[in-house]
Amino acid sequence: MRVSYHNHTAWSDGAASLAAMLDGARAARLDEFGLSDHYALLPGGEPVSWAMPPDFLGAYVRALWEAAAATDDLTVRVGIEVDYFPETEAETLAALAAQRFDYRIGSVHFADGFPLDAAPAPWEALNEDERDEVWRRYWTYLRRAVETRAFDIIGHLDLPKKFGFLPRADFSGLIADLLDAIADCGPAIELNTAGWDKPIGEQYPSLALLRAARRRGIPLVISADAHAPAQVASHFARARDLAQAAGYTATVRFAGRERSAVPL
Repeated sequence: MRVSYHNHTAWSDGAASLAAMLDGARAARLDEFGLSDHYALLPGGEPVSWAMPPDFLGAYVRALWEAAAATDDLTVRVGIEVDYFPETEAETLAALAAQRFDYRIGSVHFADGFPLDAAPAPWEALNEDERDEVWRRYWTYLRRAVETRAFDIIGHLDLPKKFGFLPRADFSGLIADLLDAIADCGPAIELNTAGWDKPIGEQYPSLALLRAARRRGIPLVISADAHAPAQVASHFARARDLAQAAGYTATVRFAGRERSAVPL
């Protein structure tokens, strides 16, 4: 079974409509296709340019369920990619609880206002100690997101490496604590293939992190993080081989936030 869950439409920062993305899924011969547009409640209420306006959430979910009901040649799953901010945690979780999803992806794209993956310039402006501090906050906030138990998938686990600004400090302890929390709280992680097309030239997460997750029994999905129809299954064969190299024999799929295994 070919499944792709991390995909964006023009509801947020995708380049194409929902209908066009479904056509992309058909062209890629996917069996199951999920949409997961960005939802972000930034502290202070500032708009996030790449996320849907928060008051669009209900309309977005209705549009996806209508598409799922009207599509008989492809299983359509209703998802969301949610940005975690400690300051707006309660408000975010309340908004999610009012909607029905097949799965929720939890991600961190900001560390105390610092944009982790928008452009290299903010990273270039930092010295090494400041970059390490951004990484430290990232791992800390991602663990807090996991511990809400609100998410079924944790997105692009080592996202801050996107532009090649790797930490100098040793964060192995924080990372181990994060992986232990994921194993305890139960979400899957994703092998996100979009990193192969970014400056870092590597999938998210690294092979070492994938192996550490597998040792803990953490489930896996393979995701393209697609923003255009042609990307919905990008690098999936390569990702399957990497997942097997990390020790995985199966990925997982979701329906009604219930998980089941799919052999690799």
